[in-house]
Amino acid sequence: MTPSQAPSMPEPGQGSSGSLRSLSAARVAWAIGLALVVAVLLNPIFAPPFVVVFGRTVFVALLLLLAFTVAGHWHQALLPRWLAQALAVGLMAPLATSLVYLMSTGGDVGAIVQNPGRVAGFLYIAGSALIVGLVLALGAQVREREAEARTLALQLELQRSQQARQALDARLAVMTAQVEPHFLFNTLANVQALVETGSPRAPEVLRSLIAYLRAALPRLHEDGGLPTLANELALVRAYLELMHLRMPDRLRWRLDVADGLDSRRVPAMALLTLVENAVRHGVDPAEDGGEIEVGARAEPGGGLRLWVADTGVGLSARRPPAVGPAAVPGAAPVPSAGTGLANLRARLQGVYGAAARVDLQPQAPHGVRAEIVLPAEETRR
Repeated sequence: MTPSQAPSMPEPGQGSSGSLRSLSAARVAWAIGLALVVAVLLNPIFAPPFVVVFGRTVFVALLLLLAFTVAGHWHQALLPRWLAQALAVGLMAPLATSLVYLMSTGGDVGAIVQNPGRVAGFLYIAGSALIVGLVLALGAQVREREAEARTLALQLELQRSQQARQALDARLAVMTAQVEPHFLFNTLANVQALVETGSPRAPEVLRSLIAYLRAALPRLHEDGGLPTLANELALVRAYLELMHLRMPDRLRWRLDVADGLDSRRVPAMALLTLVENAVRHGVDPAEDGGEIEVGARAEPGGGLRLWVADTGVGLSARRPPAVGPAAVPGAAPVPSAGTGLANLRARLQGVYGAAARVDLQPQAPHGVRAEIVLPAEETRR
């Protein structure tokens, strides 16, 4: 005698069709199994054969299961669902047992109440059904509440994760905005200074700035996805061309990118941040300038290694400049190398977690090599 299969519970509010659908073969088998146990226990004190006792307990068990299931799907607001199911089991236990004995006597109530053996049998079966049914019904309710609590906890955790992700996206947007404007303002200040002094190089610098903006603006309007390596290299190339126009005799640069990597997705402004640091804090302070190499190679396991190597003053001699790369009066101050790298590390962590890293190491005889190591794209958050 059981109201429900132990492992799961039906959902409320699905109507009679939902009740019947929830009566799975597993639930029915569970009810028949418990009916068999009760029949074995009661058989020694019953006069009828075991098959008869087993048939009676199976009938009662299936009716209890049906009552419990229907009560769980019943649309009503008067009683809590658990109480409605418990009452259904409590009422169905004597009712189902009465039906069993009425069928066995052809509907003769007197044949039941006037026979002490049948009265005792009724009490044994109804009492067993009531006790076992209520215990299993309440146990099923406890399990259901625990499952609901786990589901609610998972939903809250998912909401917290989504809110954390949204906050992280907002921080990444702020950090990206922090990286980009200073370069534009400083370059415009350079163009202004060249125009005011009548330099013939002003149009060339302006054309390079336009090329940079053409490479940058489509990426700034993307829908939040990561840009391709090809787009980032176009941005780096336009920036280095601008810097070369500013110091043509002191800056040399080259790209060393393996074939087949153009479509790889990389964090926005990651390479450009390293290139800006190499120009401002490596090549620009060096008396003879230097060379910058920008490269990319595929890593085993689907990862990607990006690097920017310069032959500037090196790590020990670097210090943040007071103003932008051209040191033009009125130019906007720029973040220090430490700020730029800290922002870059935070952006990489936001996209890949701890699987990505930024490494700095000195180059012989002087200079710095900065590397970004990215995991396979499928590990991206």
